[in-house]
Amino acid sequence: MKAPYLEPHQARTRDNTPFEDLLADSIERAFGEQIHDLPALVDFLNMAGPPCPTATGRWTEESYKTLMSKLGE
Repeated sequence: MKAPYLEPHQARTRDNTPFEDLLADSIERAFGEQIHDLPALVDFLNMAGPPCPTATGRWTEESYKTLMSKLGE
């Protein structure tokens, strides 16, 4: 049995959705390209995807913050 503090997803209550996996991959690529501020990250997501799950499909700073807040619940 693995010690709980060694489990990287110890707070996870469910598996990621495919959308969440794609979003995480895109955010990691942005960080790998030294993008660390929100406006540049939003621009990167609009270029690289995945599309924002809103009616427009475009990321804004507000839509990003709202989704991150919801995913962090």
